[in-house]
Amino acid sequence: MTERTTHHATFTIERDFPVSPALAFRAWADPKARAVWFVGPKDKWSEISREADFRIGGREQVSGTHEGGMVSAFDARYLDIVPDRRIVYSYVMHLDDKLISVSLATVEFESNGKGTHLIVTEQGVMLDGFSDPGAAGRKHGTEGLMDRLAEFLGRAG
Repeated sequence: MTERTTHHATFTIERDFPVSPALAFRAWADPKARAVWFVGPKDKWSEISREADFRIGGREQVSGTHEGGMVSAFDARYLDIVPDRRIVYSYVMHLDDKLISVSLATVEFESNGKGTHLIVTEQGVMLDGFSDPGAAGRKHGTEGLMDRLAEFLGRAG
């Protein structure tokens, strides 16, 4: 029998980018731009599929294979979008065919006088024995995404 457990965690990441909030927002909103930086770890992940419908009620799905053959799948729904200011979405993560987490993410874009102050807050629940104490692994993965976003914006800005 499968162990049924829940573990809740919240984290926030803040970053400054030397581009306008409009340009930073566009990197999240434009499916072609997002496909450049919203990817798994370099040299350790290969994309299988990607679909994006960036609108309130729209869905984004990304799946890929990790070293060793494990498949991860991200499946999101956009709940609130305020152009150049805010994106709120919920998402589930699967490893192979197992649901491992359900999360709510908020991305805020603030002008800081020199560019954009970005705030990403995630609230999640890890399910059925999936262990990520304090969401350290999820936060680390999101920090990697923010590093790739910075690289992307550096080329775009």
